[in-house]
Amino acid sequence: MDIAIGRGKTARRAYGIDEIALVPGTRTLDPSLAETVWEIGGIKRNIPIIASAMDGVVDVRMAVLLSELGALGVLNLEGLQTRYENPQPQLDRIAAVGKEEFVGLMQQLYAEPVQAALIERRIQEIKQAGAIAAVSLTPAGR
Repeated sequence: MDIAIGRGKTARRAYGIDEIALVPGTRTLDPSLAETVWEIGGIKRNIPIIASAMDGVVDVRMAVLLSELGALGVLNLEGLQTRYENPQPQLDRIAAVGKEEFVGLMQQLYAEPVQAALIERRIQEIKQAGAIAAVSLTPAGR
């Protein structure tokens, strides 16, 4: 349903994750009959999950674990993992900050430049663990 937002302009209703409920359906499927394997670019995965390229979701360890499970974790090459040699203290600061200080802290942390050597190192850490190194970079970050 479209919502009028001005003269000749409309918008569609969007839903947040807290507004969505998953409910079991009336039909069931024997798991042995389900095929979850997928392939992209010649890379075959067993679990249909691609973990988001966000600092709070995927780091090197998570990318490796997801790969071992048959899923895919995507590392954000413009995140804290490639700005700081050891990003854990910065992640701890984010987790501990209040709502009022959050924006300022994020601006401060992301003001640190991305380091090309850390990009290479993070990718190598994933590959050396035998995992698939999937990464994300925006055009502005090139």
